[in-house]
This record gives sequence, structure tokens and C-alpha cells, in this order.
Amino acid sequence: MPKPNLVVDSIVDDCVRSVQDHDLKNRLRQAKQSIASAAQIYDGHGAAGSLYLIAGGETVDTVSAVEMEKLYKQTFVKSKRTRPIYSSLKKACKNDICPLCGQRTVHQLDHYLPVSQHPVLAVTPINLVPACSECNKEKLDHGPETAEEQTLHPYFDNLAQVRWLYAEVQQTQPVSLTFRVSPPADLGDVMKARILGHFTTFKLGQLFASHAAEELGNIRYGLEVLASNSGAAAMDELRGHLRRESESRAFVHQNAWQTAMYEALAQSDWFCAGGYRQE
Repeated sequence: MPKPNLVVDSIVDDCVRSVQDHDLKNRLRQAKQSIASAAQIYDGHGAAGSLYLIAGGETVDTVSAVEMEKLYKQTFVKSKRTRPIYSSLKKACKNDICPLCGQRTVHQLDHYLPVSQHPVLAVTPINLVPACSECNKEKLDHGPETAEEQTLHPYFDNLAQVRWLYAEVQQTQPVSLTFRVSPPADLGDVMKARILGHFTTFKLGQLFASHAAEELGNIRYGLEVLASNSGAAAMDELRGHLRRESESRAFVHQNAWQTAMYEALAQSDWFCAGGYRQE
């Protein structure tokens, strides 16, 4: 996803205008420079893949972490001045699909570095990632302490051209699939660990397996018809059909669970020879 093209100074100003407490208004104005500086530091660490190095804190100058969290929840999210900014960040992802799992609809914004540990980033746009409620719940207040613990950041980590998701057919009744992470060797140990950590944190294996089970049920009739019309060449026809389905998904998204699923099905002699008939 492209980084939000928003200036945090303006957001703080809009929040201040919406705050009724005059003392808090003054303290927020005084803290604005610290918030802006923290945003610049964040941007640099995000580009370098080192957000874990940003130290947490309990205050932003004289503004407490509780006050900053309240500013996000009760002002930034709800104020007439800032609600459009909140909404624009939520709607920035394609088709309203959560960029963390790639499946469910976005419902909220997630603080990549948690606001409880990094109150200075409470309303910083590049720390606010569109997310579905499930992904936000799974992550909770996870704050990475090492480079390897960093989940993938949609604004900084572009892995669109890197294939890392694969699937395997399980000869069960009914047929099922399992999903695994296998990044290319030249990607580097840290990024490979981050991809695996992201996959595990958001429980993508279970999510993809569930969706795959539904898809397998939906395509069974079509495979039966294709096989019955192909006679002795049924296995080759099925394999070619499944391979084309995988290639079509990969053209849009290499690491879609559908890409991995159809590829695994095409590679499975057992499935193409009739395993899809298992109930």
C-alpha cells in the first residue's frame, strides 16, 4: 500500500481544535513538535525495517499516554474535523480488504506500534494500518523487540514480486489443504522470519485452510463435469484447468491462498486422478 500522504502537524492541529479541555489543548500544542519529530523518525526506521528500535514511552512531553489514547479514540476517530481522515485511511486499501490477512473486510485502524507503548504515535498516519477486527484482535498490543518479531508493514514492506506462500494437498475425506511459508533463500533470514511471524501472528494458515475447504466444495461439480467430458484424457484436462486457475490468481497476487491452492491441486496426481470426489 502507498504511504498516507498526510502531515501529522495538521492532524494534531485539527485534534486540538476539537478538544474542549483548554489545559489539554495547550499541552497538545506544546507536544506537537515532539509528535512531528517522532513521525519523521518512524518513517526512517520503517524504510530501514528497524521499527523495533524505536523506544516506547509513557508520556508525550506533558501529555500522558492515557490522554493520547483518548485523543485517538474520542477525538481523531469521532470528531467532525478528523473523522474524514480516519475514514480515508480505512478506505485506502483495495476493495476494502484487510492488508494483513488479505481476506476480511477492513473495520478499523491498527496501531502498528501500539499506542499503549508509543503514545507519541497515536495519531501518526503511517503508524495507522487498515485492518479487519480479527487481525486487530490477534495482534493486540504486540510490540516487536527484535527485527525478526516485526510483522509485515503494508506501507513499507513490498513483497508483491516475492513468492512465499505454498499449499499441500491432504488425502483426507473430504480433501483438504494445508498452507506453509517458504520464502526464497536469497530473501535474507530476517525477512524470512518476519514473513513466518506474520503468517503465525494472524493465523493465516487456519484462515486459508478454512477458505480452501469451502472452495473445494464449490468446484467439485465443475471438476466432475470436466472429467466426464474429457474421457481418457480427464487427468491431463483437470491438471491443465487447475494450472490455469493458479496462473490466473498469480497474475493478480502471487501469495493469494487461491494461487497456492490451485497450484497444489494441479501438482497432485491423487487429486487429479479422482481425489476431488472424496466426500
